[in-house]
Amino acid sequence: MTTNFIHDNFLLENKFAEELYHNFSKNQPIIDYHNHLSPKLIAENSTFSNITEAWINGDHYKWRAMRTLGIDENFITGNASDKEKFTNWAKTVPYTLRNPLYHWTHLELARYFDIYELLTEKNAEKIYEETSEKISSPEFSTQNLLKKLNVELVCTTEDPVDNLSSHQQFKTQNSSLKMTTAFRPDKAILIESEGFNAYIDSLGKAADIEINTWQDLQDALRKRIVFFNDNGCKLSDHGLNQICFEDFSEAEISEIFGNKRANKSISSDDTLKFQCAVLLFLSETYQEFGWVQQFHLGALRNNNARMLKILGPDTGWDSIGDFSQAENLSKFLNALDSKDKLAKTILYNLNPADNEVLATMIGNFNDGSIKGKVQFGSGWWFLDQKDGMTKQLNALSNMGLISCFVGMLTDSRSFLSFPRHEYFRRILCNLLGKEMETGELPQEMEWIGKIVADISYHNAKNYFEF
Repeated sequence: MTTNFIHDNFLLENKFAEELYHNFSKNQPIIDYHNHLSPKLIAENSTFSNITEAWINGDHYKWRAMRTLGIDENFITGNASDKEKFTNWAKTVPYTLRNPLYHWTHLELARYFDIYELLTEKNAEKIYEETSEKISSPEFSTQNLLKKLNVELVCTTEDPVDNLSSHQQFKTQNSSLKMTTAFRPDKAILIESEGFNAYIDSLGKAADIEINTWQDLQDALRKRIVFFNDNGCKLSDHGLNQICFEDFSEAEISEIFGNKRANKSISSDDTLKFQCAVLLFLSETYQEFGWVQQFHLGALRNNNARMLKILGPDTGWDSIGDFSQAENLSKFLNALDSKDKLAKTILYNLNPADNEVLATMIGNFNDGSIKGKVQFGSGWWFLDQKDGMTKQLNALSNMGLISCFVGMLTDSRSFLSFPRHEYFRRILCNLLGKEMETGELPQEMEWIGKIVADISYHNAKNYFEF
């Protein structure tokens, strides 16, 4: 059926919110400074065969919802046809109300395909055919999907061993769209992993260094940072349970790494010391090159061992963790700041109980050298929904300066996820608009509109210096 559910003033509850959004935020370009899109698909300007390939495959948000409704795994990650998978997703959608998937789904259908119907099992086949016909056409290629949503720049995420060939290929195209990358070296930190030594071998090959010692590892990582920097990289990213901090000596780290390379067992204390040493080395090097470092903290990953064995990681078996964050994070940032080697830093948390912890932590290291040098990042993963984003915005407002905030990112693997920027902008404008109406904020439209435009676009543009 046709609906006015997604309309011009969706989520905007008064005239102030509407004016803020339509006049100051809506038309700002998008800088998506952290995502997991495929640079190869962007460089080759690929098209998708059908809507399932672009919209459902790889989307563990949707998969979790389908499983909860009782959909058989064959229609999620199994051998069912793409049309059957789409039909089962359509069957699920009406039951996702109050989950952000309900909003995202209908925003994405509207913004990419001009479809304003509520997706159900009844219209699934028709919408499957209509969207698949469009998305398989050149007008809906990966680059055109990004341009359709006014994306100015995307920053993908690559491992240090990546040769960045797709980024190099893309740069020869002189496209109005820009693409860069973020350096994600977590595999070089997680010494407790069974695959650590094999990964270090591959890192050595990429850096053309035989890695036998702790100094070799530092040399290899630094060499890859130089390579990424030469290819336009300005960011790093880390996905960790928590920041660790332990006292250590260089001799201890050399011995720990040597023992691991010799396939000897490593104690839990040695694991923490090594992780701290690598992270401090990396962070000091990021500061040297003028990069922004990002830390995504608090995910409890791979909880379902049975399904992990069947499907592997990143398939929808992760949740919020309740790790202790404050003390070691403070010590880590302080260790870098004490040497004047603290890079621009963005901290993201997955546990909403830590909102105020991180919102106050950033103030400890904003030293006046750079506007918003240390940032409390936007609602991430389970928190990138209305309630989660509102709580993050409120914590940042109460404890810091929301006016310096660098705004939203998708953190997504999907080329159809970019209406999440619109979603965030509407929530931001509504939050401020409601307070203008009640008198908690002055009805100074030009000034508050400028703050909205800055958060939507200009702060990120200036902060990252792309």
